[in-house]
Amino acid sequence: MSASISRVTSVRHYVAGGREHGGGIGRLVGYVLDAPGKSLRHTVRDTRGPRLSLLGSPLCLAKCMAGLCTDRIRSVHTLHQLHVAGRGSTARKLLLGGAARLSGARYMLHLHDYDYAADYSRRPDWQKRAIRTLFRGAETVLVLGHRDRDTIAAFGVPADRIEVLRNCVPDPGARLRPAHETPHIVFLGQLGPRKGVPELIEALASPEMAALSWRATLAGGGDVESYRDRIAAHGLTDRVALPGWLGEPETRALCTSADILVLPSHAEGFAMAVLEGLAHGLAVVTTPVGAHPEILEHDRHCLLIPPGDPPALARALADLVADPARRAALGAEARKLFVEQFGIDGYVRRLEALQSGTDDVPVNVLRSA
Repeated sequence: MSASISRVTSVRHYVAGGREHGGGIGRLVGYVLDAPGKSLRHTVRDTRGPRLSLLGSPLCLAKCMAGLCTDRIRSVHTLHQLHVAGRGSTARKLLLGGAARLSGARYMLHLHDYDYAADYSRRPDWQKRAIRTLFRGAETVLVLGHRDRDTIAAFGVPADRIEVLRNCVPDPGARLRPAHETPHIVFLGQLGPRKGVPELIEALASPEMAALSWRATLAGGGDVESYRDRIAAHGLTDRVALPGWLGEPETRALCTSADILVLPSHAEGFAMAVLEGLAHGLAVVTTPVGAHPEILEHDRHCLLIPPGDPPALARALADLVADPARRAALGAEARKLFVEQFGIDGYVRRLEALQSGTDDVPVNVLRSA
């Protein structure tokens, strides 16, 4: 990691939608802002607005660029942390990164995409050149796993400026989990094909699951009405609820009532929903995509099933619904893993050490290297 030019005292986080409408990235940044004991001052700037619009989004981005340049004039002690994914997020960060380099402002990139190498490969050569310049100009690039580290290294970013930093969630605290007569299955995420929702509905409608007693809540944004129609078509309306996107308090309450967390994604970086499941000591069913297999061990911390495989998903869910002891064992190991590696306190200490450019980066309690 490059040495600091000056001491960092404040960090600006740039997130499309801000902490309230920024999906998983916004929620992660919100967790950092709310964490106690921080040594730096953290604020958020919304680069897009609550939703993409032809007028409002460019205006939000222009305000962010102006604010970035103004910060550079007022102080050299501000670091600008650009949270980047593919598609439109990259376009916005190209402009912000360009403004930072022109004004001499310091910036860090935090990559959250589920498959940035694929997104990059589809772009024209001139955009690829601009993206490589964006990443090479960052003081540090944070990534979620080894796959992303390799992607960024291929852009020509020196290895000592790339840091693997897993996501985190606040600790809800250990609790005694009552044995529910009707196990509660929870899904958290955008309702859509990438998250495996069509396969999940098919699995819930399978003969294995039909023979068992359970209920499910599929919480997330997207085309909620379309998925309600699918649920009805499978005769699952009485068993499956779709409340839409939930805020942090509602998400925590939902996990508190749950027994199983399922996320059958086709692609992820490192899913916040899976971390919520680990934190709450749930029996987690997910897929070995992104950085998941770097941390999660099948049949110990969770059940890993192939993406796009409804029969395998149905079997895994049915086994857990029918076996409270197995649910409890997986949940206990999940909770143990969370406490050891994913606590918010350790995350913030490591993040701020990287942001401030100190040489005394704490021992990696997150085991992210």
